[in-house]
Amino acid sequence: MNILVCISNVPDTTSKINFTQDNTKFDPTGVQFVINPNDEFGLTRAMWFKEKQGATVHVATVGGPNVESTMRKALAIGADEGIRINAEPTDGYFVAQQLAEVIKNGGYDLIIAGRESIDYNGGMVPGIIAATLDINFVNTCIGLEIEGENVKAIREIDGGKETLETSLPLIIGGQKGLVEESDLRIPNMRGIMMARQKKLNVLEPVDSDHATTDKSFDKPAPKGPVKLVDAENVEELIDLLHNEAKVI
Repeated sequence: MNILVCISNVPDTTSKINFTQDNTKFDPTGVQFVINPNDEFGLTRAMWFKEKQGATVHVATVGGPNVESTMRKALAIGADEGIRINAEPTDGYFVAQQLAEVIKNGGYDLIIAGRESIDYNGGMVPGIIAATLDINFVNTCIGLEIEGENVKAIREIDGGKETLETSLPLIIGGQKGLVEESDLRIPNMRGIMMARQKKLNVLEPVDSDHATTDKSFDKPAPKGPVKLVDAENVEELIDLLHNEAKVI
C-alpha cells in the first residue's frame, strides 16, 4: 500500500503572531513552525500501516525552502520520502490543485490529510482533492482500518460517530482520534540522522488559479478586566451576569 500524507507547515500555537504592510501580510519573524497537528495525527497513523502492513509512506507539502525543516521532522518520524512543491501556499484551492497533481502521478492508494490546518482553518483541501481526482473521501475521520482494498472508517458527526465502509483509493480528512496525543512520536537521534539521507524531492508547481486573496488580518480583541466576586455573594454574581455580561 502506498500512502501519501499531506503536511502543512504552521505556526506553533505558543508563537506571538504579527502582521505587516498595514495588516495585509503575515510576519514570520521569530515564529516557530511545526507540523500541523491534524496532519501529525495522520502521519502517526500512516506509521502504523507501515509497521504492521508494510506500507510505503511519502509526505508532501506546498511551500518554499523554509518548510524543509518541518519536512525533515516528518522524515525523522519515519516517512520514507518527501515531496515539496516549490510555491507559496496562498490559498486552499491552489494547495489542493498542487497536491492533486502529485497524487495523480504518484499511484497512491491512501491519501491522509488533516481535516484543517490550525493557521487558516479553511478545512477545504482534502475535499477539493477528492473532487478533482474523483476518489472516495471521508472527512473528520477518527478511525481507519484497511484490509486489501476494503476500508472501514469512522468519522465524527454532530452528537456521535458514523461508521462507513468504502474502498481504495481513498482520501481522508483526519484529526485526533486516528491516534491519541500520547501516540505521537518524537524523532530520536537515529531517526534524525536517517532523515538526512532520505530523498526530499522539489517539484515546480503546475499552473493553477488562486481562488481567494487575503485583504487584511485582524487580531482578536484583547480580553477585558476580570471582576472577582466572593463565593458567598451569589446575588451580586447573578446581577453581574444578567446586567453586565448579559449571559443570563
